Amino acid sequence: MGDEEIALVAETIRSGWITQGPRVAEFEKAFAARTGSAHAVAVCNCTAALHISLLAAGVRPGDEVIVTPHSFIATSNAILYCGALPVFVDIDPATLNMSPGLVSGAITPKTRAVLAVHQVGRPCDLAALSGICREEGLALVEDAACAIGSTYKGKPIGDNTHSPLVCFSFHPRKVMSTGDGGMITTNDEGLAAKLRLLRQHGMSVNDLQRHASKTVVSEAYPILGFNYRLTDVQAAIGLGQLGRLDGIVERRRAIAARYDSALVGVPGIGIFTEPPDSRWNHQTYLIRLLGSTAATRDSFMQRLLGEGVASRRGIMSIHREPCYVERFGIQSFPESESASDQCVCLPLYSQMADADIDRVCQLVRIHAAAATPSPRKSP
Repeated sequence: MGDEEIALVAETIRSGWITQGPRVAEFEKAFAARTGSAHAVAVCNCTAALHISLLAAGVRPGDEVIVTPHSFIATSNAILYCGALPVFVDIDPATLNMSPGLVSGAITPKTRAVLAVHQVGRPCDLAALSGICREEGLALVEDAACAIGSTYKGKPIGDNTHSPLVCFSFHPRKVMSTGDGGMITTNDEGLAAKLRLLRQHGMSVNDLQRHASKTVVSEAYPILGFNYRLTDVQAAIGLGQLGRLDGIVERRRAIAARYDSALVGVPGIGIFTEPPDSRWNHQTYLIRLLGSTAATRDSFMQRLLGEGVASRRGIMSIHREPCYVERFGIQSFPESESASDQCVCLPLYSQMADADIDRVCQLVRIHAAAATPSPRKSP
């Protein structure tokens, strides 16, 4: 963030309106235009976006929602918030996204929706998933927490071509940030109206409408809602970030290309290649330590940290987290587990200097060999 965001925040504070108000409305309009959607509904974070999107899609207690275990835990937590059951299907190891070929086999009479994750900003196979959902009469909701600026078949993620509800995150680890925050895009006016009710206690008239009215207005509360509002201060930051989004994504793509060029073909290292139907925003740069275990991965990360380079483990496997094991017992999804144990997130941020990228690559090449099991020698 820079001077533009600081100026917008200062201007917003001086306006006297700091909660959900005119800046939020402006941010929603700009975000809808950026993604090519008819409506955008701002909320306090992407977890809230997922929660009320699932509710708006008709998910109720006792329903089942098909989802990947290979995601941040908030993805499936949002299903539990609805009183529904997450039904996990494994990933395609080449994309780290939900494998469409496994979805049909997971559908039961209780299935209400599919929650598809664009992992680390890489679009999943929306054409296949939306086809299955249409055929089976299921709702498709997109967890696009990481995917602003990514495209699928030439269209922005969030344009609602394949699903009626797409959820974004503005957490600081994402490509653009409002400190924290979220957004839902939809082309359905009825869904947009329901989402706006759900995010603000079920209030029939929001604060902006009430304060702008020349007559006394008393709101009603026709449904049970939540306090999931975004503030105008956050929206001001979002407007600044949105204005610079293309440049941010362009720089992230250049950094990823430099990583690719330096690490392709390095023994023990696997890199992920962009498919022809998608353009990634490179929210995260992942490498795979081929054949490693969680222990050798952690040793690799520790050696990098000892050289002053921070990294993160790959995407978690939700079904292995204690609160899920306690609730659902031990489950096995080998591709997700293997990817979680072998993948490492390398540093990537738009201000990163080329010299720093080159140093990271040099250290990865040095330390990767120790994370890769040696071939067994014949006796």
